[in-house]
Amino acid sequence: MLRIWGRLSSINVRKVVLCAQLLGLPFERTDAGLSFGVVDTPDYRAWNPNGLVPLLQDGDFTLWESNVIVRYLCCREGSALYPQDLQQRFNAERWMDWQQTTLNPAGSPGFKQWIRTPAAQRDPKVIAASVAATEPLFQQLDDHLALHAFMAGDALTMADIPIACEVHRWWGLPQPRPAWPHLQRWYAHWLAHPASRGVLDQPLS
Repeated sequence: MLRIWGRLSSINVRKVVLCAQLLGLPFERTDAGLSFGVVDTPDYRAWNPNGLVPLLQDGDFTLWESNVIVRYLCCREGSALYPQDLQQRFNAERWMDWQQTTLNPAGSPGFKQWIRTPAAQRDPKVIAASVAATEPLFQQLDDHLALHAFMAGDALTMADIPIACEVHRWWGLPQPRPAWPHLQRWYAHWLAHPASRGVLDQPLS
């Protein structure tokens, strides 16, 4: 059975859990990171020298980096989530990398201020800068989804998984946001999907 290491409060762990549930894969999850510790133990560092979550164990094979784990699981199962067409696959890859290198760095400072910083210590300038960096990116997503049902075209693919977790995190913050109707339509699909339960319906922490 697959084993996932990582606390569910981590956006990167949520990606892997959402993917596994979407694929219908049985797995065990062990809390690790932050208050749960584990990640600094010699055994864990032997599996992941970065000391981060998530970590996937598939028998004797271990893998870290959340989006890579999502790709691996989708490919492992021969799922349509991992497109066989080369151009469609790399279209999906592009959006996964964009989430990790562009969208996540823009939104993370605001998330950390709102959720993981005591109210008296929050810096409104950091929050404002994060909003200013993030909202144009969500507008980009909304514009894209006005033309496409899903991130990589007309069908759900692995590209939709990390974006869904990013939307869940940003929309859970106690701040106003634009309507973004196409993004809302896309995200409503996720919230209605049984695979999202226990992941996209959880409060932020």
